[in-house]
Amino acid sequence: MFSYKGLSEREVEASRLEHGSNRISPQEVETFWDKLKDNFKDPMIVILVVALAVVTVLAVFGFAEWYEGVAIAAAVALATFVATASEFKNEQTFQKLQEEASRILINVFREGALRIVGIDDIVVGDVVLLQPGDKIPADGRIIQGKVKVNQAALTGEPVPVTKKPGEAELSDLANPHSVYRGTIVEDGEAAMTVLKVGDRTQLGRLSEGLQTDNRQGPLRVKLSRLADDIARFGYIGATFIGAAFMFKSVYLDNGGDAAAMMAYVSNWQVLLLDIVTALILAVIIIVVAVPEGLPMMIAIVLAQNMRKLLKSNVLVRQLVGVETSGSLNLLFADKTGTITQGKLDAVGFMAVEGGGDDVRVVEYDRFDAVPDALARLLDLSLRENTSCVVNCEADKEEERIIGGNITERALLRFIHADVSACVEPAAENVFQVLFNSARKFSAAGIKTLDGEELTLIKGAPERILARAAHHYAPTGERVPISEAEKAVLNQAIDRKADAGFRLIAVAVREGISPEDASDDMKDLPEGMTLLGFALIRDELRPESRPAIETLQGAGIHVVMLTGDRSGTAKAIAREAGLLNGEHKKAIRSSEMADMSDDALRALLPDLNVVSRCLPQDKMRLVKVAQEAGLVVGMTGDGVNDSPALSKADIGFGLGSGTEVAKEASDIVVLDDNIQSITSAVHYGRTIYRSIQKFITFQLTVNVSAIAIAFIGPFMGFKLPLTMIQLLWVNLIMDTLAALAFSGEPPLARHMAEKPKRRDENLITPAMWSSILGNGVLITLISVVFLTVPAVRDLFNSEAAFMTAFFGVFVFLNNFNKFNVRVEDFNLFAHILENRGFLRIVGIIFLIQILVTYFGGEMFRTVPLLPVEWLYVVAFSIVIIPLDLLRKYVFRMFA
Repeated sequence: MFSYKGLSEREVEASRLEHGSNRISPQEVETFWDKLKDNFKDPMIVILVVALAVVTVLAVFGFAEWYEGVAIAAAVALATFVATASEFKNEQTFQKLQEEASRILINVFREGALRIVGIDDIVVGDVVLLQPGDKIPADGRIIQGKVKVNQAALTGEPVPVTKKPGEAELSDLANPHSVYRGTIVEDGEAAMTVLKVGDRTQLGRLSEGLQTDNRQGPLRVKLSRLADDIARFGYIGATFIGAAFMFKSVYLDNGGDAAAMMAYVSNWQVLLLDIVTALILAVIIIVVAVPEGLPMMIAIVLAQNMRKLLKSNVLVRQLVGVETSGSLNLLFADKTGTITQGKLDAVGFMAVEGGGDDVRVVEYDRFDAVPDALARLLDLSLRENTSCVVNCEADKEEERIIGGNITERALLRFIHADVSACVEPAAENVFQVLFNSARKFSAAGIKTLDGEELTLIKGAPERILARAAHHYAPTGERVPISEAEKAVLNQAIDRKADAGFRLIAVAVREGISPEDASDDMKDLPEGMTLLGFALIRDELRPESRPAIETLQGAGIHVVMLTGDRSGTAKAIAREAGLLNGEHKKAIRSSEMADMSDDALRALLPDLNVVSRCLPQDKMRLVKVAQEAGLVVGMTGDGVNDSPALSKADIGFGLGSGTEVAKEASDIVVLDDNIQSITSAVHYGRTIYRSIQKFITFQLTVNVSAIAIAFIGPFMGFKLPLTMIQLLWVNLIMDTLAALAFSGEPPLARHMAEKPKRRDENLITPAMWSSILGNGVLITLISVVFLTVPAVRDLFNSEAAFMTAFFGVFVFLNNFNKFNVRVEDFNLFAHILENRGFLRIVGIIFLIQILVTYFGGEMFRTVPLLPVEWLYVVAFSIVIIPLDLLRKYVFRMFA
């Protein structure tokens, strides 16, 4: 074991003052003003600015009203400013929450004990314990042990290099004694002393060039395609509307008389003004048609739900994770800690008694009951063949045993290493081979104080038993073991595995061979003597079965992956509800290796358990499932899980796992709990639905606005809605609508729906019914309002009539928000769970009333009488009963 005094708190502070903090200066991010400038570079905005310049020139010569250009410019600027401010604020919130929740913790020796500190608290002079899966926190040199380090983050070379004690040369990345921040420990164990921190490290100097992962999930791909389709619709609509405007100006306004039309054309100032107006109108229609609030809404809804997800122990590292989780239909889940509690307890030890036909196992339920001869060897084996560090004097219970994996910590607790008094080192460590899922064992070569050399081994029972030549009797005597006796012992092991126990075999071999001490030790040594089998229990989480049932009810197929024996895996799977049908399958890694990809793909629908699962098995499962068109989630916690986590559509890293696994994941499940994965899926589906609601509402506004702008000239109205009014509608019906729908709550029925397929259209038939149905209804109500003489007679002047129409159009769409928010007939269902919706709807009504009274010539409005407001409300609220009728008819024929 490693042991160093480390720095005192006073020395830590002195080092920080002299050498600086380990915090790397954040990369320059896009500022608010950068975002604003980028938004003003949008081609539509550029065209509007050019057109507005022409209007301004014409206004100077008296051919246009001065306020038209100013008002349109102000409306464009305001819409762009609001969208930029909202997007910037929510991105900042998201990043801040992510930084707070994803601090890397480091094992460092301080004041004679191993402590857990944040990476930013590391200082020059600290001694850090490095273990597989760790990201090295600073630049330094190895002072004890040996590790294989992946330096791809700095060199681009994925092949790990060996690092060992010696003099460091930090400027030489190939130096075998130097280690660098951001590189990954793949194997081995070592202690390093920190030489450089923060911006002075190699990574600190390179950090400006680092790129983040911007891969797109299924939802973003669908949104991108939809945006292109909407843009095409807007361009076509804008062309027809511009043409309709000029047709009215040239032909209809002149009664079709050729002489009058020629006179109109000869008046070039008026003609130029109309052409510019038609151009501006066309551009504004495009601006209205394109839902620029959609990217902002995604940023808002993710930032809002980030806090909620953190309360559910879910940290979103990559936006693609939460976007894609709503489409998840296959989840490969680790057993330990995800489905089980992850609180492994060694509850007994089995030794071997007798021989021949009378060979059997004897079980001891506590360490104190193990016979002295076995207990001494067991204590030595578990203390010296481990990657854990025992802090005998640590004040905090959770810091008594640090490092290693949860199995090793459980074994050390069994022999009371966490509570026994500090003991003198029992042996000198000659070599150590750490456990990994490929070799399935760990080994240590030691030399005891009396000069005895031993090789200590622990790992998979079937592998160690197969290579054992002897076993220890409870008396400590070495007894030969035959193949027939091994078969009897394997049956005993299977019975325990079927009862849900994990078994760890412990063996000893006298002497140390040079081959065993090799860095590349891949196989067990010959001539081992079996000490016995530790029994480890990991209870099922109480919430696992309900969570799995919820996921299955949501159409998500759950497959449990574990390194345990088949019997242990099946016992837990049955308890979790994963093997509760006659078609459910459980296979071993070895069986999977014999299958072709086609055979494995055919098995996937019935597959629920893979035991003795290897990292390469996880990669293969992800590949085969994705080739079958499935959206795949993968959980993992180790170094070797990282490729599968990166390859999966959603990588769920476990909070107790290695930093490498977390870095490779899209979402970190902070409590390792499958229930938290269920929460991530639930919120992902809610976000998907919220985006669908926004799209439905916004496209309804687009359809009605474009239809009215096109029809208006043929009804005798040059501009039923002025350009300023259209921009105003775009502002309050796009930007504010994004805010309104972003707060929709996760409902239980979302988890009763089937996952969204990769090739499934974002706009469903029900959405098309709402978009086209309500778009046509709003257009028809507007046409009736504009053309029926009796309606015009309700208002005291032409100005009041056109003001009222502006109000009716805004109110119609604002009331339509209630229709879009729910698919059922109860428009107020769960409405108090999204109070922001009510606030925004109320704000829009209030602002529209204020614009009516104070908009003046700029907005083409005059104050309305109270009775005229009643008429506006009466015309606009009719969209609610009409939509309820539409929903009823759609359900009858759907």
